[in-house]
Amino acid sequence: MTWKMYFRNVKIIVWDECTMASKAGVEDLDRTLQGIRNCNCLIGGVTVILAGDFGQTLPVVPRGTRDDEVRACLKSSYLWSKVSMRVILKGNIKAEEFPKLQLNICDGKF
Repeated sequence: MTWKMYFRNVKIIVWDECTMASKAGVEDLDRTLQGIRNCNCLIGGVTVILAGDFGQTLPVVPRGTRDDEVRACLKSSYLWSKVSMRVILKGNIKAEEFPKLQLNICDGKF
């Protein structure tokens, strides 16, 4: 099975530590899957779970400045408002409590 056939049939992709990847990688995945699957839906209609912690390392940009790293970050991608559950659920009180709970757990306060 070629990689194109594999991605034509894939149902779900889990991308761990996506926050350390350049936004270009996620944008390339979007365009590639749209082309391979002949579907103009977001990320070719594949369910993608992006996992990571923005409190950790941002994408590394060789000889880049801090601004370069922020520009390379997934949150600066045109896809961010379409893939972030926090952005999509903005205004939902329960959804807004979740990141605070996560931070409390990470800080050992829970």
